[in-house]
Amino acid sequence: MTRGPTLPAHRLPYASRTPGRPTGAPLPGQTRVPPADPLEAFNAAPADEACDVLLTCLRSPRWARRLAAHRPYPDLDSLLAAADEAAYDLSPRDLAHALAGESLPELPDGTYAVAHTALSAAHAAYEARFGHAFVVYLGDAPAGEALDRVLEGIRSRLANDPEEERVRAAEELRRLARGRLAARLRR
Repeated sequence: MTRGPTLPAHRLPYASRTPGRPTGAPLPGQTRVPPADPLEAFNAAPADEACDVLLTCLRSPRWARRLAAHRPYPDLDSLLAAADEAAYDLSPRDLAHALAGESLPELPDGTYAVAHTALSAAHAAYEARFGHAFVVYLGDAPAGEALDRVLEGIRSRLANDPEEERVRAAEELRRLARGRLAARLRR
C-alpha cells in the first residue's frame, strides 16, 4: 500500500509578515541576525540549504525535498513526526537510493583488528545477500556494546528473506534519520 503526500504545511498563524517582503527578510535599515536556535535557522534557511542539511540525515532527495517544502515547523517534535511520515512513504526506489548512501557505523576507538575483520566479513555476506549496506540504529546503545550489536544484528538479519529485510532496513533507516536530525537540530 502506497500512501501519498499527506503532510500539511506547518504555518504559524501568529507569524507577522510585511506584504512584499520575504518571510525572515530584515526590514529596511535592519541587519539580519541569524537565529540562535538550530530549528529556527533550519526553518529560515533557503530550500536548497535545508535540503543539504536533511540529506546528511537520510540520503533520499525526495524525503529531503518533502520536509524542506513543509517548513516552518513549530518545534522539533513536529519536524521529527514529519520526518517519520516521509520516511514511511519512501518508494522501493527511494529506499534503494537512501541505502546506497549508507555505510557501516563507526567502531569505537581501540577496537581490535580482529573485530574489524569479523565485521567486514559479516557485512560482505549481508551485502551479497541483500545488495545494500547493513543499517542499524545504535543511538540507544552504550559505546562499549556497539560492535556486539552490529555483529549480532547482521548475523540475525542474514536469516531474513529479502522482503522482510527490506522492511527492517527501512525501519532502521527511519530511526537513523530521526536520530541524526534530532542531534543536528537540538539546542
